[in-house]
Amino acid sequence: MTETQRGRVRVEPSTKRVRAYLGGQLAADTAHPTLVWESPHYPTYYLPVADLRAKLEPNGNTRPSPSRGPGTEFDVVADGVIAAGAAVRHLDSPIPELRDLVKLDFQAMTEWFEEDEPIYVHPRDPYTRVDILGSSRHVRVELNGVVLADSHSPRILFETGLPARYYLPLTDLRMDLLTPSDTETHCPYKGTAEYRSVLLGAEEFRDLVWIYRTPLPESQKIAGMACFYNEKVDIWIDGELQARPHSPFS
Repeated sequence: MTETQRGRVRVEPSTKRVRAYLGGQLAADTAHPTLVWESPHYPTYYLPVADLRAKLEPNGNTRPSPSRGPGTEFDVVADGVIAAGAAVRHLDSPIPELRDLVKLDFQAMTEWFEEDEPIYVHPRDPYTRVDILGSSRHVRVELNGVVLADSHSPRILFETGLPARYYLPLTDLRMDLLTPSDTETHCPYKGTAEYRSVLLGAEEFRDLVWIYRTPLPESQKIAGMACFYNEKVDIWIDGELQARPHSPFS
């Protein structure tokens, strides 16, 4: 559902203990968080106002939301550290469960924890699953007719809502065609990825390959393996050329 549509967003209580820190100070600590799907792709945490440790100071700004009702914006203050506009309350929300809750901007906080484990980027969707399976399928990756990788020992990552990803041993890649990149991305399910670009002659194809050197525990099977964007290269599986998928990364 988009913000221009009127209707109830998905709201679901969680039993995880959730803590947020701001500048090293505990800003919130609750055993009763609520997951709210403001975006169709992943949820965000709304926390009981009673479980805040930081102060909320109104800054006079409001945020419209057809689905959740008008939002009143606050600055978050924790021991002198101020995160401007980092909290929103929907005091008159048409969704009763939201009226006594506050949303702390995920990126504005210094750290987030579910139980005693840090989380990154956004809360993990309980309905998104990541399966990583070892395989003996033959995977060949090409770009403009040049073979970039050829492997019989991929690990295939299946993630809800995304194309299957083929993680390959680095020894099965044309490492001489890869150049370093300073790009990093962060995934709440897999961790931090570093990137490589592909250099074919004088033409560079930026950030086509990524590697999780130290993935999160649930994704350890892909540690130190490389993956190409299916959307941007040609991939053969057991000799059959795969259609390039359409995704947010196309």
